[in-house]
Amino acid sequence: MARLKVEELSFSFGYDTILENLNFEVNEGEVVSIVGPSGGGKTTLLRLCAGLLDRQEGKIENSFDTQAIAFQDPRLLPWKNTIDNISFGLKAMGISAKERESRAKEIALKFDLEESDFDKFPKELSGGMRQRVSFARALVTKPKLLFLDEPFSALDIGLKRKLQDHVMELISNKEITIFFITHDIMEAIRLSDKILLLAPDPGRIIKEFTFDLPQEQRDDEYVYSQTAKLLSDREIIETFELEFK
Repeated sequence: MARLKVEELSFSFGYDTILENLNFEVNEGEVVSIVGPSGGGKTTLLRLCAGLLDRQEGKIENSFDTQAIAFQDPRLLPWKNTIDNISFGLKAMGISAKERESRAKEIALKFDLEESDFDKFPKELSGGMRQRVSFARALVTKPKLLFLDEPFSALDIGLKRKLQDHVMELISNKEITIFFITHDIMEAIRLSDKILLLAPDPGRIIKEFTFDLPQEQRDDEYVYSQTAKLLSDREIIETFELEFK
């Protein structure tokens, strides 16, 4: 079984320790999220796990065959149109131009992009549309492991829910493993099998929350009740500084 395993991972920028002695696993078929306040090292951790930063101390074992990543910043290629941006990874996989175009158009429509958007360049798209293109680009290659860096944050509530539902469909069909970071506890509860709480200064995992109910069965009532439970947790309160004085 494939897995992402992190052991005794620490990371520093200059004299500043960003992450300290992190240990966790993401097993095949799981959805694991990292929650914590801004500046706690969440994005640094994700980039280390995705191989975008060089590891300094500790071990990262990634045995998944394929992976993709969607960032909070869409990072589209400005000289390519919507379809070419979405299909960029497929070209690297050696898939024919006809098949690339077909798969890119199919997923673009699924993510509420219109045919009139297909030939537009990133500068002609709204922020939410660019985010949808970025998300589609990550999923069109059908990666075994998907890294998500708050990809829903720029979307309106309705579209965010629709894309989350698409992710949950992939999860329920056991088609994907996901490791993602978010500030949104409700989002983490809706999607995650396991939530890891990352406390800052330096970033360290101080608590783990697990959820056994399948994602497709987590209705709003369940999400709201679990959110209330987490927001009353002492470590959550202290980490996010939720106490009012």
